[in-house]
Amino acid sequence: MNHQDIQFLREAIRLAHEGPAQQAGGPFGAVVVKNGEIVGSSFNRVPSTNDPTAHAEVMAIRDACARLGTFQLDGCILYASCEPCPMCLGAIYWARPDRVVYAATQSDAAAIGFDDQFIYEQIELPPAQRSIPMTQLLRDEALGAFVAWTHIENKTEY
Repeated sequence: MNHQDIQFLREAIRLAHEGPAQQAGGPFGAVVVKNGEIVGSSFNRVPSTNDPTAHAEVMAIRDACARLGTFQLDGCILYASCEPCPMCLGAIYWARPDRVVYAATQSDAAAIGFDDQFIYEQIELPPAQRSIPMTQLLRDEALGAFVAWTHIENKTEY
């Protein structure tokens, strides 16, 4: 733990208060920091944007990527007021920051009605047995796009 971690985590916590105060969303905030400066920040905006993906971490990642002109956050640290949910965790791994620092736990979030445990449980089930059943069709047709991708010489790898 260092002074900067505390400083930036407190900013994420401040944002967690700001979202509900503005009636934007739930009590979650996040900031992305690079070289000691905030390059992205947000609070939860799910209900105010009618976007179920507008969690604080995802919005902060989008903000940072737009400002930095990149889709990867190498050299960055993400600070979140709460342990990231499964969706945010996926976004974090795709964005590839150097590390994540968070305050409250997923158990703390569950205690106020934000329980993500069912998502973790759903991931373990075969797709057809999930509460939102998933059916696979047209695999061979879809694989054509993958084959075409492998032949693109100047593609951006990620």
